Amino acid sequence: MSYKITWNELPKTLEELQALPQADLKTPEGTAALAVAALTVYTTNREECYRMLDFLRGPRPLSNFEKQFIRDRFMDNGDYLVKSYFKGATPANNYTPDVPYVLEFTDNVAPIAEEGYKRLDIRSGGADTPRQITLRLKPSTGEWFLWDQAILVGIRKPVSQDPWA
Repeated sequence: MSYKITWNELPKTLEELQALPQADLKTPEGTAALAVAALTVYTTNREECYRMLDFLRGPRPLSNFEKQFIRDRFMDNGDYLVKSYFKGATPANNYTPDVPYVLEFTDNVAPIAEEGYKRLDIRSGGADTPRQITLRLKPSTGEWFLWDQAILVGIRKPVSQDPWA
């Protein structure tokens, strides 16, 4: 199954993120999309990005190790890495996404053995294979929280940074 989330603007603060309809956390794809949106904030406001991710992680806030991991990924890839997941963003256009902003997810084909978890795939305009975001359901509230993400991995450099382009 595939899912599409569209926004005219990306949130820049936790409050803006919480004002989006997906912030009810009732669908795994909504939570996954908010996680991608939250990560776009990292290069302009690291602490706000962490606040947004903590909201999406529910009762399991980011550890110092996880914050360091995020920091390291952005040091290697700049702000274009997360933008690459939005429709229209490719190395050729320096990962400039189309507006409105569109994220598309599909169900991951490898099932998770444990009940209450869901893994979604998302494609980057700079990678040949999809990346994954894993969500966990909190049965008492029906909310889907961010459990893990594997989207902060290397992709092709934008044309503007590629000496071989």
